Amino acid sequence: MSVEIITIVISAVGLLLALGGTMFAGFAWCIRRSDSLRTDLAGVEESLGARIDGVRADLAEVEKSLGARIDAVAADTTELKIAIARLEGPQRHLIVAAR
Repeated sequence: MSVEIITIVISAVGLLLALGGTMFAGFAWCIRRSDSLRTDLAGVEESLGARIDGVRADLAEVEKSLGARIDAVAADTTELKIAIARLEGPQRHLIVAAR
């Protein structure tokens, strides 16, 4: 074997080892990063759970107040319908109409 062939083989092996090592290091970095994100997200999940519970309590209060307001509007609408029906309804029989 000539020196050139040995040099080519050694450089090819070195290149493959360098690329393999770089790929392994990059993959290890991705794994480490995803593990750190998972631990960070655990803390965020707890704080979001507390915030969601607070929003649920606020929504319950809003629902109660809106329910009361809707009931009041429904009662007012019913009274308004009755008043309009009295105005537009047939004439009363006890009052004699003038001819």
